[in-house]
Amino acid sequence: MEQIMKVHELSVRYGDGCDYCHNPSSNLEKNRCPLCKTVWAVRNVSLELYESEILGVVGESGSGKTTLMKALYFDVATTAGKAYLAAYNNGESDIFSVSSQQQRAIRNNLLGMVYQNPVMGLLMNYSSGGNVAQKLIAAGHRNVSDMQERTALLLEHMEIPLNRVKEPPRNFSGGMQQRVQISKAIANNPPILLLDEVTTGLDLSVQAKVLDLIRMVQKQLKISVIVVSHDLAVIRMLSDRTIVMLDGQIVEHGFTDQILEDPQHWFTQTLVHSLI
Repeated sequence: MEQIMKVHELSVRYGDGCDYCHNPSSNLEKNRCPLCKTVWAVRNVSLELYESEILGVVGESGSGKTTLMKALYFDVATTAGKAYLAAYNNGESDIFSVSSQQQRAIRNNLLGMVYQNPVMGLLMNYSSGGNVAQKLIAAGHRNVSDMQERTALLLEHMEIPLNRVKEPPRNFSGGMQQRVQISKAIANNPPILLLDEVTTGLDLSVQAKVLDLIRMVQKQLKISVIVVSHDLAVIRMLSDRTIVMLDGQIVEHGFTDQILEDPQHWFTQTLVHSLI
């Protein structure tokens, strides 16, 4: 399979750091330096994503999962590390080093993001159709009828009734808001979709529906997906490979079946046992 994303030693820290915590082998207190109190939200994370693959990222709250996703989507600034996309300059340019204008173009055309809290991904007072159109406009679309047709198709695909397309997301249930977010995220057929805890807070039946729709979209559009969750059941249902994060670092990675059946790290063992 073709590699479509490569991330090399990505770090996001809050504080200047010191000689002690800049050493990757130094032990931190959770993800905080015991000497200078710098917080390493993400510490030297490397990963690869392949064509049409779903990569799971699992870990407890505060493990760095969400910060990793926000860094990849340029929501938070990285402290160190590089990332390359096959769809951007043939994978030869570090996307964290390009101009902010180029990063906006990457974000609007090559990446889609679905946040845990729909308020972060949607304009709650705009119509649902307007939210999807916003993503299309950001990527340079200007033909109104084409955008209306694309918007209606996407929302219908996500099972949003067409008679509610002009309603704002604030009128919708949590599950419907997430489905509008997914429609917006895939509006420009990005090769990579980032999903951050998209089922947290939803009823179990609604969770199952959202996950089914994600799998359907991923297979039909052949999108590569990074899905973050603290829930290993979600990772089991969706992902081909899984990385396990603890205190900002990857502590285990492998095929999802392997992670579930023969976990090696004590933290992964704890997660798996909690699922059984």
